[in-house]
Amino acid sequence: MSDQHDPMERIDPELRTPLESYLKLVPDTAATAGPELLAGIRGWGRATAKSFLAAPSVTERQVPVRDGAPNVMVYLINSDPDVVRPAVLHIHGGGFIAGSAFASVADLQVQAKALDCVIVTVEYRLAPETAFPGALEDNYAALLWLHRNAQALGVDRARIAIQGESAGGGHAAMLALAARDRGEVPICLQALTYPMVDDRTGSARQPPAHVGTHIWTRQLNVLGWTALLGGPPGGETAPAGAVPARASDLSGLPPAFIAVGDIDLFVDEDVAFAGRLMAANVPTELLVIPGAFHGFYVLAPNARVSRRYQLAHLNALARAFGRPELLEPPQAAPWGAPAEAAAG
Repeated sequence: MSDQHDPMERIDPELRTPLESYLKLVPDTAATAGPELLAGIRGWGRATAKSFLAAPSVTERQVPVRDGAPNVMVYLINSDPDVVRPAVLHIHGGGFIAGSAFASVADLQVQAKALDCVIVTVEYRLAPETAFPGALEDNYAALLWLHRNAQALGVDRARIAIQGESAGGGHAAMLALAARDRGEVPICLQALTYPMVDDRTGSARQPPAHVGTHIWTRQLNVLGWTALLGGPPGGETAPAGAVPARASDLSGLPPAFIAVGDIDLFVDEDVAFAGRLMAANVPTELLVIPGAFHGFYVLAPNARVSRRYQLAHLNALARAFGRPELLEPPQAAPWGAPAEAAAG
């Protein structure tokens, strides 16, 4: 009997065609990590940004960062000082080295409308130009700004959640730890979508062969963590606060929602992280999605598994906000040429 298997066999049928279409446009990264890769990843992210929707409102703000760092830009969505709403601080993905808050805005407008909440998404500094803790300080500054200016922004200080996907999920988990330790901002939920929380994946630890073969691979994971940490990942130690899975104490963290596909590179680290949160008495919801690869929701937002994920994610936030749960998820924002935000 042959040991060879079809790499598409484990992928949910509705996700196969979108993945194949993606791979025709962007070479699969399973075996490439050359010098042009970073520029290519960043270029693809800019090219696939969506147009902002007509509503809810979007404005740009500049937020001061401590220790003399440059201001960080944020996009403020659905803010009205005359209406008090819960809020989400969103942190975009991109392996620590790419991605943008700008590209996330349209989808966040859909989320803000569905949950009737304010959303702030952070244009944090990327690695390798800025290593840890630069992005953490950018994200923390945005969280602190959101909390301190809650009245002017129409935000309920008691209902501020954080969320992120991929590297953004890793950054959100780092932020939850920093917020706990600094004691300035209470967080009602950390919603983490296939979060990047352990630098040892792909370096010190190798996942099974069928895991992490598309979109975000072992090679890319080493590249991303090396850029963030400023050195090889997977060693005996890592900078304090940089790798959530290495934190010795997870007690006292906000409740967590974690979602990941069962063939995502991060599935083992995310399941282990969820287990440690539960062991530390942190209320934790874990959703493992069969046949889903990394970034599946981005490529196929209307697939059944994607809509199931989106509904679970939105309802975790709805419960944290004390709101009724949604019966079905909204339609994803359409693709289109990028639009500019209004200055504010």
